[in-house]
Amino acid sequence: MLTSTYIHMPRIGATVEKRIWSGGVRTWDDFLDRKDELLISPSKKEMILTGIRDSVEKLEARDFEFFARSLPKAEHWRAFRNFSDKVAYVDIETTGLSPASSSITVVGIYDGKEARTFVRGIDLDDIVDVFPKYEFLVTFNGARFDIPFIKREFPQIEFNQLHADLMYPLRRISLSGGLKKIECELGISRAEETVGISGFDAVRLWHQYERGDEDALDLLLKYNREDIVNLKTIIDMTLLRFIDNKFSE
Repeated sequence: MLTSTYIHMPRIGATVEKRIWSGGVRTWDDFLDRKDELLISPSKKEMILTGIRDSVEKLEARDFEFFARSLPKAEHWRAFRNFSDKVAYVDIETTGLSPASSSITVVGIYDGKEARTFVRGIDLDDIVDVFPKYEFLVTFNGARFDIPFIKREFPQIEFNQLHADLMYPLRRISLSGGLKKIECELGISRAEETVGISGFDAVRLWHQYERGDEDALDLLLKYNREDIVNLKTIIDMTLLRFIDNKFSE
């Protein structure tokens, strides 16, 4: 999808992009081959040609920061395939809903192969060195919840990556509501021990752990790991639908 994208180019908006697609031109290579067929002004074509050259150069250099800056935030998901080999699926657990009055208890990070959980009072500070290793972040409601929490507690983390908050593109393909509801609609199951556990239960489990219940922490970490692993499952199941929906808008 990234190599079908034009809205990150200076002075090229969604209307021009849709006009390109409606002309049967889907990729940058298509544009180079068929630009003369498109009903776009010569000045716009020159802007796009310059944008394609710049974009190819940045993509070959894996300059994820360029695309993170230039793509509208709601469209970062378009770059997923190009940077998915350095992706982090992220989910946090907290003591409450407000970054100003609550604290992070667990940060889960899944790279598509290994799920790691970082726990307050044990190794939570390690995330400062871990996050910069990734070029693309995937969350659910992370733009409003997870990332602001992490930024408040760890302001030294730059968060210069591409970031797809799946809550928003999922709505475009009629998958709305919370993460657990969407998992059910997609037929994604959870372990017997974690079925029905909610964010409020995660707070309760943390407090049980603070009172000495190690089993409560084990269950909390299992719940968090399922969250981050299921984010990958969801994007694998829906990415083509995101793309089809975008082309048909």
